[in-house]
Amino acid sequence: MRAVLKIGGSLLYDDTGKVLTDRITKYAVSVRALLKEGHQLVIVVGGGKPARTFIGAARDLGATETQCDWLGIKLARHNAELLCVALGEAAYPRVVEGLDELETAMCSGRVVLMGGLTPGQSTNAVAALAAEVVRGAKLLNATDVDGVYDKDPDKPGAKKLDTVDIKQLKTILAATSARAGEYKLFDPVAVRIVERSKIETVVFDGRDPENLLRFFKGKKIGTTIVHGQKEDT
Repeated sequence: MRAVLKIGGSLLYDDTGKVLTDRITKYAVSVRALLKEGHQLVIVVGGGKPARTFIGAARDLGATETQCDWLGIKLARHNAELLCVALGEAAYPRVVEGLDELETAMCSGRVVLMGGLTPGQSTNAVAALAAEVVRGAKLLNATDVDGVYDKDPDKPGAKKLDTVDIKQLKTILAATSARAGEYKLFDPVAVRIVERSKIETVVFDGRDPENLLRFFKGKKIGTTIVHGQKEDT
């Protein structure tokens, strides 16, 4: 199977900003196992806490949103470098910075790592574009929640959905901020790409890297985004 995995940057750091090297190592172990089974993977890594810290400081100093975006892009690429190091020879030797390079890198047979690409795009949008470019069968979004909820999961009565239609997802995410460093789950650009390409997408709890292996073994995890089907009730 050819798949694109988006790993939220928040998964790589604890509350103090310390890098969770054990979790990165576990992801590397899972990814290498999938590679040996014949799967092809592109991994896009988000910026996480360091990106939000730098972006917040930049805003305080008067930076434009484009400048803030570039900070997020660079920090996401640094996070991707960490996973590249952990994967060793299983990884394409540099973090890919463009979609044209992505197509070339895929020919290597190695895991391809990416961070951000251009201002105005979240790494979720990058992952969706990557899935479109490489004709990935799946787009897997590893987050710090266990799936998509019908409203803010911190609010009383929030219900986790096993499946969610793309149109319902757009409604749920309608109030999401689109400022740099504040993308929540999916931003509008990512949703549009998933919708136009009808990419089968799964949002799952990435705090346990073994969930990735469970998915490839056919086990149900997280929430599946569907297209033109009846959503959970």
